[in-house]
Amino acid sequence: MLTKVYGSAVFGVDSSTITIEVNVDKGIGYHLVGLPDNAIRESNYRIAAALQNNGFKIPGKKLILNMSPADMRKEGSAYDLTLAMGILVATGQIKETNLLENYIIMGELSLDGNLQPIRGALPIAIKAKEEGFKGFILPKINAKEAAIVEGIDVYGVDTIEEVINYIDKGESLEITKVDIESEFNHLLENPEFDFADVKGQESIKRCMEIAAAGGHNIILIGPPGSGKTMLAKRLPSILPPMTLGEALETTKIHSITGRTIKKGGIMSSRPFRSPHHTISDVALVGGGTYPQPGEISLSHNGVLFLDELPEFKRTVLEVMRQPLEDREVTISRAKFTVTYPSSFMLVASMNPSPSGYFNDPNAPMTSTPAEMQRYLSKVSGPLLDRIDIHVEVTPVPFDKLSDDRSGELSKVIRERVIKARNIQTTRFNDSETIFYNAQMGVKQIRQFCKLNETSIKLLKIAMKQLNLSARAYDRILKVSRTIADLQGSENILSEHISEAIQYRSLDREGWLG
Repeated sequence: MLTKVYGSAVFGVDSSTITIEVNVDKGIGYHLVGLPDNAIRESNYRIAAALQNNGFKIPGKKLILNMSPADMRKEGSAYDLTLAMGILVATGQIKETNLLENYIIMGELSLDGNLQPIRGALPIAIKAKEEGFKGFILPKINAKEAAIVEGIDVYGVDTIEEVINYIDKGESLEITKVDIESEFNHLLENPEFDFADVKGQESIKRCMEIAAAGGHNIILIGPPGSGKTMLAKRLPSILPPMTLGEALETTKIHSITGRTIKKGGIMSSRPFRSPHHTISDVALVGGGTYPQPGEISLSHNGVLFLDELPEFKRTVLEVMRQPLEDREVTISRAKFTVTYPSSFMLVASMNPSPSGYFNDPNAPMTSTPAEMQRYLSKVSGPLLDRIDIHVEVTPVPFDKLSDDRSGELSKVIRERVIKARNIQTTRFNDSETIFYNAQMGVKQIRQFCKLNETSIKLLKIAMKQLNLSARAYDRILKVSRTIADLQGSENILSEHISEAIQYRSLDREGWLG
């Protein structure tokens, strides 16, 4: 008897439907074909124990199980439940119904028949809906995540017995429902980190607001304990709320790595990733034998924070150059190519010198200009060229640290950021690839960043007297356009240019002292 059951394989950030064909014939043997990996090959032991502990068995007949399409590599243990249901129906231990052809069934089996969580529940549910499947049966811990997709019934189960009773006896299963709007609003109004916690540093908060409003990459330079990490962690709280499309795309990426299993549901807050400086280039951009998204993709639609930037290996930093420009990363192998989205805001921090206290007369130890130059040279010019805002962070004085008054709330700053972003949305309405100021190319800069005579003279003087590099020119125009948007100004004025000039510290010749 031949039976077909349907599962799914995650490939990149999308999934493909897999047909499990189970054929029973005369003889003895268990033959699993269709390019399964070791985890799938070992499934017969888990399935045999789970069936035996629930009153069923793998009969002593010749079983051929084909995972179609047979030329696509399948990996992971999520096919245990799919294979088990195919065996039960094909061997006549439960009756065949039309439920099998209308449902995607996925789950890892424990030896007692309980179900363990799977990865990629969201992209699987999206694909199942696209291909017209009626429902999706999966472990209960993943059900909330899959239920984000409307138009498909999602059934979360704890054991294989529940699935058998549903298909064989028609016992009902509870459909999982998710209130997406309430989840969005809860985390939006209750951020884990708030700018109200930051004492002093008003000028740096202003820089963070500008960066958030225009989507600009930013680097913070200052001694240890000046608040660089504290400020960076609060940046997501002032970014505009994610749209449903952004939230679904972000959740998909985290789903295929298994990072949504404990939380469940949709990711309503923008991701914040802060990898350690010992990270490898593959871990940062993604890859591996079976490619997985790296940190730059996990921070998609959010913030990637690189603390102590010069401590990262140079090769690791250099692989970010292309993703920063293209907002996606392509991983190529001999037989396939995978593309992961990576549209993120880069926030970096660094000490101004190896000791961290360059030119500070009260510091316990200092560094010479030569040592500082050698330290800063670890970060390449092309990478700094992709960072719009360079700002120096100074330690907070005691009187501000001891002040009981709280600072401005993140939600107040976020309202200003949203207004500026709305202006940019209207401005770039005709573009399919540009959504905010930081993404502008030369053509858009010439069109939307026109200067009056006063501003041109000011910028010319600054370029000459401060010895600003040529690459700083476009960056200053982009940042000044964002400053003007925050003030609701249609034109870029001289005060906007002068403020933007302050945010190019590392371009100044002589900044090294």
